[in-house]
Amino acid sequence: MDGESRSSGRTGKAGTPSTRHRKRRLRVTRSVSIPRSEIDFRYSRSSGPGGQHAQKSDTRVEATFDVDASAALTDVQKRRVMGRAGPVLRAVAQDERSQWRNRELATDRLVEALREALRVPRKRRPTKPSRAAVERRLKQKRRRSDLKRQRRSFE
Repeated sequence: MDGESRSSGRTGKAGTPSTRHRKRRLRVTRSVSIPRSEIDFRYSRSSGPGGQHAQKSDTRVEATFDVDASAALTDVQKRRVMGRAGPVLRAVAQDERSQWRNRELATDRLVEALREALRVPRKRRPTKPSRAAVERRLKQKRRRSDLKRQRRSFE
């Protein structure tokens, strides 16, 4: 190989090296990203059918993220996540036969749960219907009432 460099990583569908498994941090929101090292993985045998492969391989993946021990989250963010989702976030994946793919699925589910727990709900701004809207509604009610009254008189 005359000066050519070869990719040593996994390749994606297009044949390019997959950067996903090499990323060190996971983007949760625009301002929050957590290091992959803060996510613990536990592997076990997956339930359900699968033949001999299922009896030999630990393809089920459980990803856990300790919110309190995280250095990536601020105290305010930690309180918000613990109040909405608890002190430890867990995600399980046993959908695929591949441990690597289940690991990616569990990581994605964990990030999604963290994103949802970090989301700040918008405050409800009370609204009042316009005068024209109220008048339209009352006019429609009168019209409907008149129609029903007309039907009654013919009986």
